[in-house]
Amino acid sequence: MPPIPSPAGPAPSAASSAARPVVRAAQTDDLPAVAAILEPYVSGTAVTFDEQPPDLTAWRQRLADLAARGLPFLVAELDGEVVGYAYVSPWRPKAAYRYTVEDTIYLAPGAQGRGVGTRLLSALLDACSLAGVRQVVAVVADDPAAAGSLPLHRRLGFEVAGVLRDVGVKHGRSVSTMLLQRSLA
Repeated sequence: MPPIPSPAGPAPSAASSAARPVVRAAQTDDLPAVAAILEPYVSGTAVTFDEQPPDLTAWRQRLADLAARGLPFLVAELDGEVVGYAYVSPWRPKAAYRYTVEDTIYLAPGAQGRGVGTRLLSALLDACSLAGVRQVVAVVADDPAAAGSLPLHRRLGFEVAGVLRDVGVKHGRSVSTMLLQRSLA
């Protein structure tokens, strides 16, 4: 599948891929890299409330489930290496929420500060619009490792919708989350 263009312009050529991330639909072959990106966040931070990293079977099920729902799961590459991923999943199971999703985005540490997150989240929002999504919710944990998530989401038009205090406990401490929301309608 060809790279997904971002609002900033066409997909980069092979010659410019070192400087600019390529964003494309995730494939089964990408899932080991996706799992490796998430693992240190699970084991060392409260950015995710997962307490065990999902195995490859769980990642394959997630990819298949999102594809069946017509929801995007994207990866970002730098120099041919998967350095980030983003997807959306249903916000809540009740039918009235069918046009609202929650985004998930993670970057490998070496990809942070290189425009990967902006390009990846922009492409995700574009793909959500094409899928008929009306509202995107982001849940950002109160953890130092999430420091870039709030400015990234705000830069792309998300607004703070509220704070849920002490809703999670991970690594022995209570963790709050900030809810952000972006309308695509």
